Amino acid sequence: MVAVRTPAPPIVILLGEDDPGDELMTLEAFADNIHESIVHVVRDGERALDFLFRRGEYSQAPRPDLALLDLNPPKYGGSQILTRIRADDHLANLAVIILTTSSAEEDVMSSYRLHANAYVTKPVDPQQFTDAINQIDAFFTNTVHLPPHT
Repeated sequence: MVAVRTPAPPIVILLGEDDPGDELMTLEAFADNIHESIVHVVRDGERALDFLFRRGEYSQAPRPDLALLDLNPPKYGGSQILTRIRADDHLANLAVIILTTSSAEEDVMSSYRLHANAYVTKPVDPQQFTDAINQIDAFFTNTVHLPPHT
């Protein structure tokens, strides 16, 4: 008997990124991966919250499986967004990675205190940046068992 493996459904990702260059590199890295990902991009913290809470233009937004949040987007910072996520019964189990340029120990500690699942400092080198995104993608699509949506 031969086991047939059915393809996994695409992973839905919310990318909160205000830097167009980092956005482009992130989208290209996800597009090049074997596992299908659907990436929704928002450029500021207010839109991230609107997407997550399905408000306004995002009233029909899908529930993401993973959120990649910059620490310092305009309007609301990643820490504020993370606090709101963890306080909401329907979003509290959402996998959240802080993806930022900061390597400051206080930012790292604050993010983990707020229950980020991971903190990744964006590499400056484009290839290393792509490699980091590929590792995130591989880990969350091939290794991690994500919680069901509530």
